[in-house]
Amino acid sequence: MRKERFEDALDRLEKVVSKLEQGDVPLEESLKLFEEGIRLSRYCNQKLDEAEKRVEILLKDKNGAFRAEPFSPSEGKGSFPSAGEEERDDTPSKGSSFDEEE
Repeated sequence: MRKERFEDALDRLEKVVSKLEQGDVPLEESLKLFEEGIRLSRYCNQKLDEAEKRVEILLKDKNGAFRAEPFSPSEGKGSFPSAGEEERDDTPSKGSSFDEEE
């Protein structure tokens, strides 16, 4: 079995979703497309989870030592603190807009 690339699977998933959204697909084909979409979605989620774990492993602390830390794309705005750089706590405080229901 050949190894599927994340980008290829995501591209195919987008095509499957687009075709299903058109609504002009016969029932049997729709079911096959839906099953394929579920498989692709699970595969993509698995690959994203694996990538997230790799990012956690690669983070360094202030002393240059590696340490695991949960990955949050909203924190740090795409950059990580370098050794010796002060880390900030971006955790929302109680009563912030993150705690409010929409």
